[in-house]
Amino acid sequence: MSTSRGSREIRAGSLAPLEKARGFGMTPLKRAPAYNPILRQIFFEATPLPIGTAFHERTFPLCHSLNYREWSGYYTVSVYEVHHEHEYNAIRNAAALIDISPLYKYLITGKDATRLVNRVITRDINKVKVGQVIYCCWCDEEGKVIDDGTISRLEENVYRWTAADPSLRWFRQNGLNMDVRVEDISEKVAALALQGPTSAKLLKSVAEGDIANLKYFRVTRGKIAGVPVDISRTGYTGDLGYEIWVPWNDAVKVWDALAEKGKQFDLHAAGMLALDVARVEAGLLLIEVDYSSSKKALIASQKFSPYELGFAKMVHLEKENFIGKRALEQDAKNGVPRQFVGVEVDWTDVEALYERYGLTPAAPSQASRVAVPLYSGEKQVGKATTTSWSPILKKMIALASVETEHSKLGTELQMEITIEAIRLKTNVKVTAMPFFNPPRKTATPV
Repeated sequence: MSTSRGSREIRAGSLAPLEKARGFGMTPLKRAPAYNPILRQIFFEATPLPIGTAFHERTFPLCHSLNYREWSGYYTVSVYEVHHEHEYNAIRNAAALIDISPLYKYLITGKDATRLVNRVITRDINKVKVGQVIYCCWCDEEGKVIDDGTISRLEENVYRWTAADPSLRWFRQNGLNMDVRVEDISEKVAALALQGPTSAKLLKSVAEGDIANLKYFRVTRGKIAGVPVDISRTGYTGDLGYEIWVPWNDAVKVWDALAEKGKQFDLHAAGMLALDVARVEAGLLLIEVDYSSSKKALIASQKFSPYELGFAKMVHLEKENFIGKRALEQDAKNGVPRQFVGVEVDWTDVEALYERYGLTPAAPSQASRVAVPLYSGEKQVGKATTTSWSPILKKMIALASVETEHSKLGTELQMEITIEAIRLKTNVKVTAMPFFNPPRKTATPV
């Protein structure tokens, strides 16, 4: 799963469920008056406002913080309580329920469905069996990444494709003259991420389906509270977990069944702040934070090859022609100037820097999405894109893009740190990702 798409924080005093605005897709309109002094008339300008997801009537009463953010036109909970500590602990020690309905979702069907998917993505979809899910990326003609997401092969020529950014036009453009249908099902299918060590036991107790033998990155069909659902063993936390794909109109029934049974398994609803920390520990990238879509990049350095994002294993150059193949063949042959790596901050060094000023550092509670320069000596060689304290590892870690020559494991670099408005440098070391990778994530049976 990828959870980006122009996410911005909203602190609300009152957020009642909002109805879908007729004629404007998902987005209702707030009328903001504008005065014309010459005509002495007031005109109204349309300002899009978020709406609630299919689970909003259940998540809203739970969100005591009223701390929301906008995600693809929907209200999304940043944190349910005042602090996300309990929600993070649920992900790592029990079970967490996360509303991921704002993901863009597309259904690809027709005789040429497989052909279209293979034309767009860099992986070879012919290697993927029915019932399998893959993580993939797709590129423009220059071999620069447009977006990343998951594709589930539901039948021989039926695929469900998730994306972080709107992709309907791109998919349909590349399906011209093919016998294929690309349908946007984003408003027809709601989705929940059930993540954490007790998620499998909970799901086995509430779902009709073979959960025990469902392998990592596989999908099966079943029922929860009598509602037909797809259940995939996937997630954005790097832990044991599942994603449940639900008919929009029956979403609340599924939530209620999971919430009721979940009391036995210490289930908590979790928001984006807890998820952000977990995905950094898992070494998972977030579009428009850790890298930019080539469609939105303003300059060349904001565009990334898959080989610069750690996606090399997802590029299958031996398959039939696909978008960006020629450029990626050159990248594979000549190498790329940057690599995506994990870095671990030397906390002892951070403490020493603070001690110079008579201060004590506090481990930050939230993941920071502010890019921070990385240095080798006096030369800047990259940037940390997301930095977070890992509660389970008791370390400060970061995702980073660095020059290839400085990307080897164990390479010592320096990261900028600001204390009392003074810019300093602290020691960091390039380390393997994921930072946290428990065996239970992929273990079968569960």
